[in-house]
Amino acid sequence: QVQLVESGGGLVQPGGSLRLSCAVSSFTWNNWHIAWFRQAPGKEREGVSIIMRSDGSTNYADSVKGRFTMSRDNAENAVYLQMNNLKPEDTAVYYCAAGSIATSMYPADYIYWGQGTQVTVSS
Repeated sequence: QVQLVESGGGLVQPGGSLRLSCAVSSFTWNNWHIAWFRQAPGKEREGVSIIMRSDGSTNYADSVKGRFTMSRDNAENAVYLQMNNLKPEDTAVYYCAAGSIATSMYPADYIYWGQGTQVTVSS
């Protein structure tokens, strides 16, 4: 069983920044890839970024490339999503999830999910 708990969401003005955290329990980095997803009202859940279990390399959705950065801290068993230059269209509930299929950012490929944290970008 893998438990994930997100934090760090909130209300921010356009152009602002937020840093999301995902604390992972009962976890061995070699077992799982970790990804961030988001879901806006009335829209499907979409992949935002992934960090690979093998080497810590990352991939990003085109919509966030150059603005978001995903990282991990092995000592803290945590992953982070630094979000800069936020836009109103980034407003969503953000989830972290653990899965075993390399490079996938499809929600169906992920087994364990956190409860989500709300990010609202508005002036």
